[in-house]
Amino acid sequence: MIEFNSRDGFPLKGHLYGNAETAKAGLVIAPAMGVEQRYYAEFAQWMAAQGWLVLSFDYRGMGASRPEAWKRSLKGLEADIHTWATQDAAAALDELDRRLGPERAIHWLGHSLGGQILGLMPNRERVARAVTVGAGNGYWRDNAAALRRYVWWLWYVLVPVTLPLFGYFPGRSLRKVGDLPRGVMAQWRRWCLDRDYMMGEGGEALRQQYASLKTPMLSMSFSDDEFMSRRGIESLHAFYAGAKPEMRHIAPAEIGERRIGHFGFFRARFQASLWPQVSAFLQ
Repeated sequence: MIEFNSRDGFPLKGHLYGNAETAKAGLVIAPAMGVEQRYYAEFAQWMAAQGWLVLSFDYRGMGASRPEAWKRSLKGLEADIHTWATQDAAAALDELDRRLGPERAIHWLGHSLGGQILGLMPNRERVARAVTVGAGNGYWRDNAAALRRYVWWLWYVLVPVTLPLFGYFPGRSLRKVGDLPRGVMAQWRRWCLDRDYMMGEGGEALRQQYASLKTPMLSMSFSDDEFMSRRGIESLHAFYAGAKPEMRHIAPAEIGERRIGHFGFFRARFQASLWPQVSAFLQ
């Protein structure tokens, strides 16, 4: 475990895999909403064995970056998704850049939310290549069919009641997503209720910011994703028009599996089928 500060000074924790002296390049793993960095450990270890210096991290308020003062409750922790992207994720990229220096490339792997926020980051141009895994736009009507049947309850009932009542989203107790800072959940709700997702709030300036990113990008998505529909995945990657994303929409049967889903990619059983596709793209 390593410690580093967010760009605004908030203490963050991450995990470094590999050898900085011998690594051919770097890779930042940006987590999904509510997912702790430890979930990505097996994949990170495998990538390090292929020669990358890999940094995983937790956004503020999450996992190892949840300070003792907020262990019982996240009430009072000020953060939204922009904070996570422009301060925390950007600082993770800064930290890997500090360890590798400017002469070696740094790549980005974003799971779900981690793939959505690359266009928000002020230092996004430092990323040489990007891979998104299970990343879609989040607009609730573009969610996978199974999720659409009940997600309206989350956005129209549960979140409006719990945020003012608790001062944060107590997802751990509710078994929904996980504990999230009030500002994160409130902003995510606004985005998910808007047909244009984050662009509804960000406007034309944000559209141009995303479209101007030229980083080569690979999107890996799965036909049995219980959260993201193909339409939502394609909609998000249309924002990255300048990157011209390569879209790989994979059915489990294509690789001899029965199930992948939204979270399965990072399980060790895919190290011979899915993980090498990332390694090859980043070479």
